[in-house]
Amino acid sequence: MIRDITRTREIQAAIAAAIALSIAWITGSLALELVAVAIGACTFVPRALWRLRIPTIGVGTLMTIAVIGALSLGAFTEAALLGVLFSLAEGLERFAITRTHKGVRALLALVPTAVPVVRNGREVTVEPHELVVGDTMILKPGSRSATDGTVTTGTTTLDLSAITGESMPLEATPGTPVPAGAINGDSAIEVSVTTLAQDSTLARIVALVEAAQHNKGTGQRLADRIASPLVPGILIFATIIASVGSLLGDPRVWIERALIVLVAASPCALAISVPLTIVAAVGAAARNGALIKSGAALEQLGRISTVAIDKTGTLTLNNPQIVAMNSSAGWTDEEVISAAAAVELRSQHPLSRAIAAGVSPRPAEDVTTLPGRGIVGTVQSQEVRVGNPRWIAPQGSPFDEFVHTWEESGATVVLVEINQRVIGAIAVRDELRSEASEAMRELDELKISTVMLSGDNKRTANALAQQSGIRTAYAELLPEDKVSHVATLQADRHVAMVGDGINDAPALATASVGIAMGALGTDVAIEAADVTLLGDDLRHLPQLLRHARRARRIMLFNIGASLAIIATLIPLAATGLVSFAAVIVIHEVAEVLVILSALTAAKLKPLPNVTVISALASTNVSNRGDEPQCCSAC
Repeated sequence: MIRDITRTREIQAAIAAAIALSIAWITGSLALELVAVAIGACTFVPRALWRLRIPTIGVGTLMTIAVIGALSLGAFTEAALLGVLFSLAEGLERFAITRTHKGVRALLALVPTAVPVVRNGREVTVEPHELVVGDTMILKPGSRSATDGTVTTGTTTLDLSAITGESMPLEATPGTPVPAGAINGDSAIEVSVTTLAQDSTLARIVALVEAAQHNKGTGQRLADRIASPLVPGILIFATIIASVGSLLGDPRVWIERALIVLVAASPCALAISVPLTIVAAVGAAARNGALIKSGAALEQLGRISTVAIDKTGTLTLNNPQIVAMNSSAGWTDEEVISAAAAVELRSQHPLSRAIAAGVSPRPAEDVTTLPGRGIVGTVQSQEVRVGNPRWIAPQGSPFDEFVHTWEESGATVVLVEINQRVIGAIAVRDELRSEASEAMRELDELKISTVMLSGDNKRTANALAQQSGIRTAYAELLPEDKVSHVATLQADRHVAMVGDGINDAPALATASVGIAMGALGTDVAIEAADVTLLGDDLRHLPQLLRHARRARRIMLFNIGASLAIIATLIPLAATGLVSFAAVIVIHEVAEVLVILSALTAAKLKPLPNVTVISALASTNVSNRGDEPQCCSAC
């Protein structure tokens, strides 16, 4: 790490200037003092002068004026010291930002440089950018996928830990989606390319995170609102001190005090405190499978006091299975399931997969989905309806006992009706995730209340809420009802909505923060939510909220500390109670401490039994021309 830091141009200049200044102190050489000034000032003076064309007055402008003023007063040592310490702070900031940016871009290194594909009946090797949709990639054991695709031949396991932050392998069979960067297990498979390499899951992740690192949160806007008028205000105040003081006393004394005020009031620490924290925190979250789309979303996450959670696919495994059936007299179970499957084949609801699994009837015609109720279609000129008991059968139905028994056990029951006659009932259960109760317990420890929002019946919703440890459950909700509940909850608190990113899109958009879970490779989910959890482990949720709270505390601490230092030093400098050298040292040391404090936001402990790829933990930083620039205030 030390080697990487010393590769930064500003750090190299600071070291060289410090060496020259040390030799000058020992030998008493004025020339070496001026050399130290020139070396230290070269890192910020040219940029500050160039920015005056816009015109933009920033911290670099204040430092430039202070250096020139010190030289004019003959304070060569102070001018050199200012250049050394300010260059050091600039270099540490550049290193910190570059390191976090490259930590995210290292994800792209997961894509192999050569890809074996089948073209014209022959196996050839191409580069990832040469892949086209429809190509057949050959993934050998231990190799990585170069882009997104779908398994067409073979059965294997996929390691997605580098993308989702989860170590449990995924069973892959024909039809299983394979994201870019996935590591194949112990069997060779063929994968049909569905996305160009530049548009793959990994590429989208990197683009979204880098955009988030450039976006400004509320805290950053607060820092901007303070820093923007502060810089010209400092210049005016320093000018007044120099002008009025020169009329009342020794001009040299008062001009020197004005220059000290310029340095004392420099808001550099304030300007970098929030954006650097955002860059570090967003990058750390991305390396652990959580995409935060903006600084504002990160800060809102740190304020969440209530989490509203969708049931299906979020609290449950999203793998429903038929657990029981009951048929009317004259009808067999096979006839009931066949009629239901005919209309469910046209549905995207998770329960439809369970009902239609293993059944191959002719799809129904004129199919209409009624959200929160069921689905209706025409099968051989007969109207078939499949839906919940509140919609199809009034109270007193012969299936009441069946419905009550299975709903109490946490199953969802649908009734099947042909030409307004109920012919059977199907109980489908989607099992609770094994880690759900642990995740809810961790949210309780964070003093975050949890609420379940479900379109399912009350008995099923309450049963699953009790099993998972959620105290409040709202059931039988239509999509618009979920929006209303989220809006009501937000009347006096900050609410995060957790869902699948598609069916719950209105509620996700309404909440303070919308969190899409398990949305790996899903364009709609990644685009719709403020935050996307790429993995399916619910423990990522409390981990993310804990991380965001810590990042927000760091932001507020850095802002408060920066303002306190400025407020303390300005009156001391204006009254001559602190020297030029003392102010320089105090201010630049404070800036370095703020940078180090912000970098702690990059610390995020992986979940238990989770492997984070080592490539992301050891990123080298070079001083190239495409490095991110430091804060705009400089």
